[in-house]
Order: sequence, then C-alpha cells, then structure tokens
Amino acid sequence: MIKIAPSILSADFCNLEREIRRVDSADWLHVDVMDGMFVPNISIGVPVVSSIRRHTEMFLDVHLMVEKPGRYVDAFADAGADLLSVHLEADMPLRIREALRRMEERGVKRGIVLRPITSAEAVLPYLELGVELVLVMTVEPGFGGQKFMADQLPKLEAIRRYIDRYQPDCNLEVDGGIDPDTARQAVSAGANVLVAGSSVYGAPDPAVAIAALRG
Repeated sequence: MIKIAPSILSADFCNLEREIRRVDSADWLHVDVMDGMFVPNISIGVPVVSSIRRHTEMFLDVHLMVEKPGRYVDAFADAGADLLSVHLEADMPLRIREALRRMEERGVKRGIVLRPITSAEAVLPYLELGVELVLVMTVEPGFGGQKFMADQLPKLEAIRRYIDRYQPDCNLEVDGGIDPDTARQAVSAGANVLVAGSSVYGAPDPAVAIAALRG
C-alpha cells in the first residue's frame, strides 16, 4: 500500500493547525527540520514538533537535515516524533549507529536518508540493523519546490532490491519533486512512501491532490 506524507515545509506556517487538518486524508505528516549548517536553509525545531503533536494524531515522520543528528534524538522523541530519519552524510558512521540505537531505546522508528550523491550500497549496513525506513532524496535537500531528479530512479530500484532481500519490512520513501507523474515513476522504481509538498499544499483541494498521488 502506498503511503502519502505531505510535507509541511510547503504549508502556511501562520495557520499550521488548519494546514494539518487540510491534509488529514494522508497517511503520515512529513516534518523537515533544517539547521542552516547541514543544509543552507533553517526551518523548524523541537517546539514546533511538540505543538504539532498536540493538535494531530497523524504519524509524524520527522526528517532531520542537521549536523550530528544524534544530539537531538531525545528532544524530538520527547516532542512526539513517531519516526526520525537521519542523513548518512551528517556524521561519522559510528555516531549514526549510536543515534539509531538511541531511537530504538526511545521507541521511535528509525530512518536513514541519502542525498543524491550517496550510493545505494550505503544502506546495506543499516538494513542489517533493521531500520524501518530508507529515504531517498530526489532533490538536493534544503528547499521545497525543486524539480524531480530522474537520475535517482536506478538508486531507488537498487535499494528496493536490497530491502526485499535483507529487510522486507522496511519502507522506501522518496522526497523531492513528487507530483502525480513523478509519483508513478517512483512507485514503479520501488518506493512505497511519497513525500509531497508543493503539489499537495499548492493544490486547490489537498485531499484531491493526495488521492491523485495514490494513483
């Protein structure tokens, strides 16, 4: 089953509770956390995630685009994140493993993220650890509204093969430039979770846009 995860990066932050209600027909809510260091943009932090948690029961898929993400696992777990995903490029492998271990201790689902430059093979040690999600970026992380990078489709296909072989329960998520057309391409390549920002929040009716992404 395909899961749709609207990204609140494209929402109206002055009316965030209303914006969350507009996408409540989706499966997950995707929350992009940016520190201005790992990526050049700055977005939201722990207090906003905590506020979101108080106003929705949706599954909170929190994407940490931050340096040394292990420093923030406990804070975002306390704020109510259901899943935390960390970039493999954001710290040394030993510290990424430690962050994942801490997520497991806190009862938070564990995700890893790959920038476009990172190879599919990089996921293999983490599939062995039983992570619940692999997120493939199909844009350079840091800003919404970018064009889908079709050259990432072979990476999705390769990771889907690895998941099916080593960790069949793992979700394969794709984020960046997702609309009904690119969603079909991503699903054909093996993705089962689709993050979409502007194509959902920029639509006259987000519920119709979410249905279109489901295909």
